[in-house]
Amino acid sequence: MEVALFGNPNTGKTSLFNILTGSYAFVGNWSGVTVEKKVGQLKNHDGRLVDLPGLYALAPLSSDETVATRFLLRNSFTSIINIVDASQMARNLQLTIELLEFGKPMVIGLNMVDVAKHLGIVFDTLKLSECLRVPVVPIVARTGRGCARLEEMLASACSDPAPSFQLDYGEEAEAAIKRMTRLLKEETLNKRWLAIQYFQGNRIVMDRVHRKVGDEIPRKIAADLSQKLKEKNGRLTVPQWIHRKRKKVIEAVLADAVQRKAPSKPAFSDRLDAVLTHKWLGLPIFFTLMYLIFYATFNWIGTPVSDQLDAFFSGPLTDWTGAALTSLGVLPFIRDVILDGIIAGVGGVLVFVPQIFVLFFFISWMEDSGYMARVALVMDRFMQMAGLNGKAFIPLVIGFGCNIPGIMAARSIDQPKERLLTILISPLMSCSARLTVYSLFAGVFFKSHQALVVLSLYVLSIAMALIMAKIFSQFMKKERSVFVVELPPYRLPNLRTIIRSTWDKARGFVRKAMTFILGGTVLVWLLSYTGPGGLNVAINHSFLAIVCTAIAPLAAPLGFGTWQAASGLITGFLAKEAVVSTFGIVYSAGGASLTDVVGQAFTPLQAYSFMVFTLLYIPCISTVPAIRHETGTRKLTLLTVGYCVLLAYIVSFIVYHGGLLLGFH
Repeated sequence: MEVALFGNPNTGKTSLFNILTGSYAFVGNWSGVTVEKKVGQLKNHDGRLVDLPGLYALAPLSSDETVATRFLLRNSFTSIINIVDASQMARNLQLTIELLEFGKPMVIGLNMVDVAKHLGIVFDTLKLSECLRVPVVPIVARTGRGCARLEEMLASACSDPAPSFQLDYGEEAEAAIKRMTRLLKEETLNKRWLAIQYFQGNRIVMDRVHRKVGDEIPRKIAADLSQKLKEKNGRLTVPQWIHRKRKKVIEAVLADAVQRKAPSKPAFSDRLDAVLTHKWLGLPIFFTLMYLIFYATFNWIGTPVSDQLDAFFSGPLTDWTGAALTSLGVLPFIRDVILDGIIAGVGGVLVFVPQIFVLFFFISWMEDSGYMARVALVMDRFMQMAGLNGKAFIPLVIGFGCNIPGIMAARSIDQPKERLLTILISPLMSCSARLTVYSLFAGVFFKSHQALVVLSLYVLSIAMALIMAKIFSQFMKKERSVFVVELPPYRLPNLRTIIRSTWDKARGFVRKAMTFILGGTVLVWLLSYTGPGGLNVAINHSFLAIVCTAIAPLAAPLGFGTWQAASGLITGFLAKEAVVSTFGIVYSAGGASLTDVVGQAFTPLQAYSFMVFTLLYIPCISTVPAIRHETGTRKLTLLTVGYCVLLAYIVSFIVYHGGLLLGFH
């Protein structure tokens, strides 16, 4: 059994996928979270579930929607789960009808019935099932309510014959459909469905039909139908005619199976949106919330725990491990690798896990509440100035966690120009890996203003991204852009979802530290341990110091022209967390903690300049292939890497010398 999971964006597909497969995939209360298919093993059945990107119709507009449509045409699967937002039935059922016409066994998961009930919407699911001729199961995917029943209905649906659902599109359209189905007699898929999709202008279906039977006759059939409909209905196009016919059927179904009571007062969402999406108040509210999140991360919870962890790594853990290795008679070389390399380097990264965990917890809370979609709406004015629209802000926000999924999320953007622009500026978003660098320097030099300093870096990343988007857009062909965003209902975040999301992100951070960063740390330590004079040389005469001393003068105009700082920037290309692990090695001396040594090696102004450079310069090595894959060209990938370095240099230069002119040091 292979089941395809279809639905409109933000209807809870991924939540249902997680429930039915027992896996964890990222969940967010906004459109465009899923941009590629995910496959999981069904917990209670011998089969697989395929979570596909959300789409409003099977005629795709963006590259992520194309994934879902191509799946129908190219994959052999047994059945469909169509998840429908119970509070938005009229819109959701347009896709449902297209799936019913495809002719596979199907079960409808009527999701968010709790939200619908709050809005005064009452369903007769038996009547709805009778009208649509498939099982309809009310569920709440966030909590798992009704999902067991959905699984039961899915198993029986696979053994039942496919639904015989067929709409009458009128005399002219039905005649054209028959002509097209006769032309497609060798086709293995549902011929009637292919004909209807062809007339709707589904380019994926049109390409398939043209490959099978050529394009001359199908185009003539479509042109004849268009002409007849215009003669009969004026300026109405074929896709508009098909949509109107479906809309009438949907209205009849809803009139039969749904009762709606008008709320006595404006919905809570409407009252809250009047404030949070206000033209002038919306953005200050967003930045105030971000400031409070950073304040809680650095002042209340994260930093105090990190300080305790740092004291443990640099004190008891190092002492106990050193004593154990000595008593075991371990070679001095191995002992130095473990103490001065692994514990000093990787431990320097791991101490920031509490801060990462706290930050991810609050950001996950905002995501699940439905607030992030409002931020995209508020940002639309500023995005338009840069040649984008508010929809592009969603991939940028995702990039705050990691640039790679942010770059991939650009697939949800319809216009090619805006999609490319979003990819090009996504590496400027301050990902969680950079937070380790901010935490180190802000904790040492700006202890009383950590939240404000870190917020300034996030604001700077957004500002630089919009400036670069504006510059790049001047060299691209102008496109008409329309911003349409669905504002999901506000909801109290599900604690289980929040904890799983936070744990998954934090676990990824730790896994990266214990694998990729660990390997890089050992290599850096080895370069600092060896030199032209052999093993265990003074670190200033090591291979690492020799190489980085040659590079350091380039960074001198930025305020940090030491070889130690240069070594951090070089390894930061591999992963931004490696900056801290490298500093843990090159600044380790006399048992002093990393924060103490860094406090003597930099001034506050130099530290801020270094953070700005870390924010903007070369994206990490894992991000570069993602840019290459999404843009499809090596030139654009090299352009992205090159402009990031140049931008980082210019902005850091301005920050450092501007600070000197203002009397900072």
